[in-house]
Amino acid sequence: MRNLTPTSITQAFADYCRNAPSERTRTLLVGLASHLHSFVRENKVTQAEWGAAIDALTRATRFTDDKRNEYILFSDLLGVSSLIDMINAAPSGTQSSVLGPFHIEGAPELANGGDLWRGQVGEPLVVSGRVRDEKGAPAKGTVLALWQNAGNGLYAQQDENQVPTNYHARLKVADDGTFAFSTVRPVSYKVPDDGPAGDMLRVLGRDAWRPAHLHMILQAPGHQPLITEFFPEDDAHLDGDAVFGVRGGLVLPFLRAKDRSDLPAHLAARDTLPMPVWTTRLDLTLPAA
Repeated sequence: MRNLTPTSITQAFADYCRNAPSERTRTLLVGLASHLHSFVRENKVTQAEWGAAIDALTRATRFTDDKRNEYILFSDLLGVSSLIDMINAAPSGTQSSVLGPFHIEGAPELANGGDLWRGQVGEPLVVSGRVRDEKGAPAKGTVLALWQNAGNGLYAQQDENQVPTNYHARLKVADDGTFAFSTVRPVSYKVPDDGPAGDMLRVLGRDAWRPAHLHMILQAPGHQPLITEFFPEDDAHLDGDAVFGVRGGLVLPFLRAKDRSDLPAHLAARDTLPMPVWTTRLDLTLPAA
């Protein structure tokens, strides 16, 4: 197309895409280009500024491998991952939250009542709860995918001193929807900030902290999968989560149990956990598929 102007180039791009085989793909990419063109026009972006953005993306490639994805980190820190989660969330049931970068498929199975802590660094935590459907009946056949950081603040993928599946597990709930396990109390931590995503945080005057949290994916026959995470209500970073993952319904009290009789009877480590021990309860509701 000849005689392009700063305003006509956006329509020209859309016209060039008129033969796209997928209408949805065309809608997304034409919309993306339209917003980018508007951004450039409104902010009068310079060659140097756009070059810096391209350089950041180029550098992100060097920080991305099978253990870390700098592009996902950009998505998280820009709030895009959280926004996509929120606009696609089920309107009922337990709130969802962002997946995060450290989930692994094929985690070891953990018996209901099993122990993930195994005396490692950090304060032990007993998690118990029940999974129900929207009518209040047990969500039979629910499997929980669990993962979190260790007591030193690092996920297994970040720490060569941990086995690759440390604090990762799959747990099948009982037929009455109940479950329990012992683990370490998660700790707040900084997302990786030594790459271009961290540079973005610094130029914006932001920090890299995430509040402590427990990750969970719930899957049950006849129900939508639920990706979520849970936060202790006493964490100092709840109102400044770098990846915007905190939801009001996912903030829970972490309490001290002083008597073993207050712990689930089928907890494998019930008789060996140092008392008092941290506890929290998760009452979860899965929406229908």
